[in-house]
Amino acid sequence: MSTLRFTTAGESHGPGLVAVVEGLPAGLEITPGDIDRDLARRQLGHGRGGRMKIESDSAQVWAGIRHGRTLGSPVALLVTNRDHENWAERMSPWPVEEAIEEVHLPRPGHADLAGVMKFGHTDVRNVLERASARETAARVAAGGLAKAFLRPLGTTVHSHVVQIGSVKAPPLEIAGPQDFEHVDESPVRCLDEQASAAMVAEIDGARKANESLGGLFEVWAFGVLPGLGSHVSWDTRIDARIAWVLMSIHAMKGVEVGDGFELGGRVGSQAHDEIFWSEEHGFTRDTNRAGGIEGGMTSGEPVVARVAMKPLPTLTKPLRSVDIESKRPAEALRERTDSCTVPAAGVVGEAMLALELARACRDKFGGDGMRDVLEAVSAYRERIEWRR
Repeated sequence: MSTLRFTTAGESHGPGLVAVVEGLPAGLEITPGDIDRDLARRQLGHGRGGRMKIESDSAQVWAGIRHGRTLGSPVALLVTNRDHENWAERMSPWPVEEAIEEVHLPRPGHADLAGVMKFGHTDVRNVLERASARETAARVAAGGLAKAFLRPLGTTVHSHVVQIGSVKAPPLEIAGPQDFEHVDESPVRCLDEQASAAMVAEIDGARKANESLGGLFEVWAFGVLPGLGSHVSWDTRIDARIAWVLMSIHAMKGVEVGDGFELGGRVGSQAHDEIFWSEEHGFTRDTNRAGGIEGGMTSGEPVVARVAMKPLPTLTKPLRSVDIESKRPAEALRERTDSCTVPAAGVVGEAMLALELARACRDKFGGDGMRDVLEAVSAYRERIEWRR
């Protein structure tokens, strides 16, 4: 099997989160930093709450890697929840003697009410634990493996925040991966210094007002091979698949590729990327309005997607709700929460984009081992060289 897929398991306050990644070729070099680096980055960002003071995420490899190289078998990763020790009885997989109080107060905007209706639970905690964005730690761990696979193919994935609340960063003309080298030095992972300071102030104001904030982030992939995805079937179009995986992240409500929704208000001559050719560079574009994807396939230009995140639904001043047992009006559940997680969401977006690009590469080039993959990629590059 050459295609790449992954799954996660675990609850927010359970013993830990598990990621299982299938389809990585044998012989891929992996270091602990490939996984743990992004787990640490996911915990960054002004506006995070108390949970991040407890957790210090790193991944344990339980299967699939030996002496720093993948075996070609599924890779299993475990991210331990340090906070579980405070929840051991409440989250025990087996019955406990102590009476555990049920949660009956669903939060507007969360999975709580729909989840208890769907599964027939009487305790909202049976839903909220898995619906928590804590699950994204497992995705980021899996994404570290995908990034390690893409790197020898010349592809890197990055992100930055472009809006928090009402504060927008000015549009950026990104030249290359080097422009993202210092993005994590910003407390909100924004590349514009003035906008970054204004975003911090916006978060501070929302926190004092017992509010949460959403925003927008962009994910960028450089060095993407042309021809990933396909125009021939609806479910192989890579822009559709990228939108799918990014929308799967908790609290995301919109995705656009390239100039996205703005294209709907332009004339055709201002909506597309004109094509040029030279002996030195082959086919080139002066613009990238399509976000590196045309006809459901990557074009060789940087892949760019912008993602909109809603404000978090858990508020320190809860919204109105209904007790699902008594049916009486009540305030929604109040739990430990963050004021803003848009900076962290960008890191999760990197993981999901990397996993989708890695899947597309595995589908196109196959190979049981990394040598097979690299030889297939080299042959493909030679075949399309005249086109470039």
